Amino acid sequence: MRKFLGLIPARYGSSRLEGKPLADICGKPMIQHVYERAKVAIEDVYVATDDHRIVDAVESFGGKVIMTSANHENGTSRCLEALELVNKQTSAGFNAVVNIQGDEPLLEPSTLTELVNSFDDETNFATLVTPVVHQQDLENDSEVFVTFDHNKNALYFSRAVIPTVRGKKRSEWMQHTTFYKHLGLYAYTDEALKLFSTLAPTTLEKLESLEQLRWVEHGYQIKVGITEHDSIPVDTKEDLERVRNIMQELV
Repeated sequence: MRKFLGLIPARYGSSRLEGKPLADICGKPMIQHVYERAKVAIEDVYVATDDHRIVDAVESFGGKVIMTSANHENGTSRCLEALELVNKQTSAGFNAVVNIQGDEPLLEPSTLTELVNSFDDETNFATLVTPVVHQQDLENDSEVFVTFDHNKNALYFSRAVIPTVRGKKRSEWMQHTTFYKHLGLYAYTDEALKLFSTLAPTTLEKLESLEQLRWVEHGYQIKVGITEHDSIPVDTKEDLERVRNIMQELV
């Protein structure tokens, strides 16, 4: 039986928005919004960070936080260390992780439930996608697109729009097929996390700068769940203002 631990990896440093986990949104730091929404769907949630400022912020609102090493190249490796630390400190016996992005304060809690429900006995690694509904998403350089097979196992993740509709203008592509964009949510078993940490980085992973391609390129499967709920990651000051405006309307 899977016993899921929710983990929110959080770094203070960011090339485009320094200190964004602590950015104020309607009187709360961004990480608090993410944490509170995650708790709606997952009983046990921890923030995993290497920065004492984030630790202090999480503890100030009563959240659970685990201090990890600063020597992590990606959120996946941070999740493995955090899982091992939490299990050691609590003896809770978590054997699966939901990796939740710390920069999505508008996270829809039901997507976490959908992700967990996409697991079956054969699944070790899962993620979520959502159908593209706006043409502008095909022109957005920050989106990641996904193709998958009839069994909903990922074929490829790319920063380029995939698939290509040959012989048609891009403005017409959505008339011919459904495109899917990737949401930054993952779930893995503890065995998958440990195995991932032993795999060498791959060419496609480096070219696309997408760590999940390491798993695919080494020949392993990622189960794809489909949700109708989109998300708004905060990568820039403009994103932050957009989210603040949306949050203000919800208050």
